[in-house]
Amino acid sequence: MTRVIDVRVPDMGNFKDVAVIDVLVKPGDRIEPESPLVTLETEKATMDVPSTVGGIIERVVVSKGGKVNAGDVVVAVRSEDGAGQGAEVAARPAESAATDSAASRASAAPARAAEATAAAQPPREAQPARAATQPPATRGAPAPARAPEPHAIDEQGFSHAHASPSIRKLARELGVDLAAVSGTGFKSRITQDDVKAFVKGVLTGGGAVRAGTAGARGGAGGLEARWPAVPSVDFSQFGPTEVKPLTRIQRISGARLHASWVNLPHVTQFDEADITELEQLRASLKDKAASRGIKLTPLAFILRACVRALQQFPQVNASLDPSGENLVFKKYFHLGFAADTPNGLLVPVVRDADRKDIYELARCTAELAEKARAGTLGLADMQGGSFTISSLGGIGGTAFTPIINAPEVAILGVSRSQMRPVYRDGSFVPRLMLPLSFSYDHRVIDGALAARVTTFLAKTLADARGLLEAVP
Repeated sequence: MTRVIDVRVPDMGNFKDVAVIDVLVKPGDRIEPESPLVTLETEKATMDVPSTVGGIIERVVVSKGGKVNAGDVVVAVRSEDGAGQGAEVAARPAESAATDSAASRASAAPARAAEATAAAQPPREAQPARAATQPPATRGAPAPARAPEPHAIDEQGFSHAHASPSIRKLARELGVDLAAVSGTGFKSRITQDDVKAFVKGVLTGGGAVRAGTAGARGGAGGLEARWPAVPSVDFSQFGPTEVKPLTRIQRISGARLHASWVNLPHVTQFDEADITELEQLRASLKDKAASRGIKLTPLAFILRACVRALQQFPQVNASLDPSGENLVFKKYFHLGFAADTPNGLLVPVVRDADRKDIYELARCTAELAEKARAGTLGLADMQGGSFTISSLGGIGGTAFTPIINAPEVAILGVSRSQMRPVYRDGSFVPRLMLPLSFSYDHRVIDGALAARVTTFLAKTLADARGLLEAVP
């Protein structure tokens, strides 16, 4: 029996006009029960609305950027087996599918961990009959291996993990703290394979790590990474306070930055470039650029110089493969740049930067920055970067240590240029100096190579007219 069933927004308490920040399905998609349909964001949290029936998506009623209330229809599902009660079914909140009592978790988790350990053991070969009559092991014999004890679940981190209700249920059953799992799915969503890989890492001695550091498991020779907890403080005892939730961008980028900082051995090389001629040249080209509707900024010249540096030093335009034993050299040059928005920093990517001249780079960065501020950047606009530039020159500062945008192996930080006296040809002359901060992954780039990169960048930026050469 085939029926079309409306799946509606569940009861969300006192929340009204909740924002739809992502639509995860489209007409024609086949879904299973508990498959996430849309992602909603309230003032306090982000939640997925799961389907309570399986079948084919007949139509999607809501759209990204829209508003919904409890009881609104999300999608219509053509259920081939007639699942569901009546013609309309209200979806359960994402959190409710993963709710268990603390007591049941405490009792069930060790047993399941032990079962998982037993299942992971290879079958033993048949032993001679006399083995049954062997005396007990002596005191000098090694004790049998014990199953690793599961971590206590960080409920707050678990509730904020980017995972569907079915994955939350699976994690509860296995005693896995989702706050300690890195997602590899769409928009860093935690998948079933991520949970299984996490369990496998624990059972094989790789250990579990805290939120944002799951990529480090096994990287310390099988030792478990345990970071000291930050003390919890009631700040209100010292004076008035106000609590405001992090933005969605802050929540997502925070975990990624933490993972990069923990997993990559960061080193920063500081240098400076003389951009006196560059600024003079840029000023002379402003009218020509304006006639094309382009605002010619220093970032365009910096991007062009970075392309030259990556071509000169291919190791900087590479990434380690998952095994950590091979280097993947990229034959493309997609450069990301940090864009300041009201909700936080985003990193749009200029694709094929090596095929764009100064004017095209200026136009492209301006368009991407505007989309970032308007909140209309697509997923493709922020994927595939091979190197990133974080330019704070328009704000200020003399130097900083940018965090590498993993899996990239380096990032260039640019601070505000300043006119300074520089000793040249026996006297001090005023020169416009641009501070450079080059952070790199020391597993891939050593200090000598880093110094060569910044020296090359400084020399290239000083020869600004060379950056105007035609793009092949």
